Amino acid sequence: MTRPRLKESALRLFPLAWPVFIGQIAVLAFSTVDTVMAARASALDLAALAIGGSIYISVFVGLMGMIFAVGPIAGQLFGAGKLRESGHEAEQAVWLALALAVVGCSVLLWPEPFLALARAEPAVAEKVRSYLRGLACALPASLMFMAYRGFNIAVSRPKAVMVLQLGGLALKVPINALLVFGFTLPTPFGELSVPALGAQGCGIATAIVMWCQLLAAVAVVRRDPFYAPFGLGYGLGRPSRRSLAALLRLGIPMGLSILIEVTGFTFMAFFISRIGATPVAGHQIAVNMVSLMFMLPLSIANASSVLVAQRIGAGDGEDAGRIGWAGLEIGVLIAAVLGSTVYLLREQLVGLYTNDAVIIAAALPLLAWVVLFHVADAAQTIAAFVLRAHRIATVPLIVYVVAIWVIGLGGGYVVAFVIDAGPDWIRGAQGFWSMATLGVALAALGLAGYLGWTLRRERRGSAALTPPAG
Repeated sequence: MTRPRLKESALRLFPLAWPVFIGQIAVLAFSTVDTVMAARASALDLAALAIGGSIYISVFVGLMGMIFAVGPIAGQLFGAGKLRESGHEAEQAVWLALALAVVGCSVLLWPEPFLALARAEPAVAEKVRSYLRGLACALPASLMFMAYRGFNIAVSRPKAVMVLQLGGLALKVPINALLVFGFTLPTPFGELSVPALGAQGCGIATAIVMWCQLLAAVAVVRRDPFYAPFGLGYGLGRPSRRSLAALLRLGIPMGLSILIEVTGFTFMAFFISRIGATPVAGHQIAVNMVSLMFMLPLSIANASSVLVAQRIGAGDGEDAGRIGWAGLEIGVLIAAVLGSTVYLLREQLVGLYTNDAVIIAAALPLLAWVVLFHVADAAQTIAAFVLRAHRIATVPLIVYVVAIWVIGLGGGYVVAFVIDAGPDWIRGAQGFWSMATLGVALAALGLAGYLGWTLRRERRGSAALTPPAG
């Protein structure tokens, strides 16, 4: 792609990408706030947060991915000018969120299979259970808010989501601090004391904030005239079997793909926890840092997917292909710069999380993989999102199974526990990270290659349908 066209594409992506980026940073900051406060509470609370957070993320992102099928569907309808139909898909996504919440809450309230896999100490396991009870209360609100988020981004209105996510973060910090560390409040009837709840307080705070955020979203939809042409704001329409089936056809492979991608990390936490509380605490810091970095390519992926879906709906396949590939190039370039910067500043950044020298020593070697991992992660994410805008979700699922689960997670287990010899980079937590980097790099190559083949095929198809000049 020529430089002027790349610049033009970047200018089109930026208005959509930056609100998504800031909103996603606010969402991830929930986890960062939990990590920093739990680390200062105790090593047991931080270990419980790492394991409990891995369980929650494994459940949440798989269900969230299914709801996000509303994005490509509503985006294409919006691009075609079918506003009522687009709004109808948003309502169906809410129904899907409610149904999936029943399944997710059941898993969170009975986490024993995950605890057995992690082989958590009894004291840590009890803290994990109490933490997940709070998150089970948060899950229905979180999933319904994802329907609101997916629809708004699909219709090029990401700022409406960003504002609520920032408001949620502003509410999360003080509530979290009060519940994690405890407080005493004088009242006319005596002192009101809440004990320090540690990791459990993080879960309760998240539940409070997510329900407040959902109620604010409902108020926006009811009062903002923007949503009237979509038929929204007048109550929730009845479930539609046809629409729900379409959401599931696209959403199931999307959800499984995202689940596999995320469980590549979360199951690492389970296995690393077998080594001890300190290694898994170091892993939690490294994951949180990489996750913060990931928000930038994720925002580019969202913006690329939205524009591609809208242009497909408008019947402009050539422009859809151009903007999709430009998003991939821009995302990889930014990821390379950001990854290198974080690697150079790794000691200072880890110091922001904890003063514990033992945990710092456990986290620093893991960040040596950050540059290669982050660049590959950016490439595979953007390619996958653009493919989903074309309603292609099964191929990314197959690629993720092989690259992330078999090579990344399975390979990490082998080098960490089966071989358990040789240089440090194939032992313990570093062994998992080295193979995870290899797996995500292979996923990037596979998905980018398939995206390129898809775009070439569609161009050939369009050329065949174009009548000769004259």
